[in-house]
Amino acid sequence: MPSGTLGRRDVLPLVVFLGASFVGAAIGSLVTVASLDPWYAGLAKPSWTPSGAVIGAIWTVLYALMGIAAWLVWRETGWTLSLPLVLFAIQLALNVLWSVLFFGLENLAAGLAGILVLWVAVAATLVGFWRVRRAAGGLFVPYLAWVTIATALNVVLWQMNP
Repeated sequence: MPSGTLGRRDVLPLVVFLGASFVGAAIGSLVTVASLDPWYAGLAKPSWTPSGAVIGAIWTVLYALMGIAAWLVWRETGWTLSLPLVLFAIQLALNVLWSVLFFGLENLAAGLAGILVLWVAVAATLVGFWRVRRAAGGLFVPYLAWVTIATALNVVLWQMNP
């Protein structure tokens, strides 16, 4: 089937990849919400810190893009154990881990270490996806940009809240 055509056999895998992304989102969100008040609310923050509503909206879009990107790679590789899809799973796990380190443990330094590893994993996944299908790699560009912003925010929070 041409890669531009959506067939019946594509729907379930699309749901699986979107589901995996949003399960990661749900786990990270459960950890995050528990620490928003009073811990995160009480931190000194730079003026450019996005609001919770903006952060939530951005993450929702990013998780959808992640799932679609993985699905596009799957359409090219099938269910074989391909490096790009392994990288996808790793970065998704690291994404959840960052929430645990930063919010769950309420540890800015551990969060910073975690997000630096996450950034590398997202970049590696982007490259891996790009090599399989450019559109899939392109869908990871906003995610890498957001993790870059989140990394900068994590650094500033760590500096402002010794």
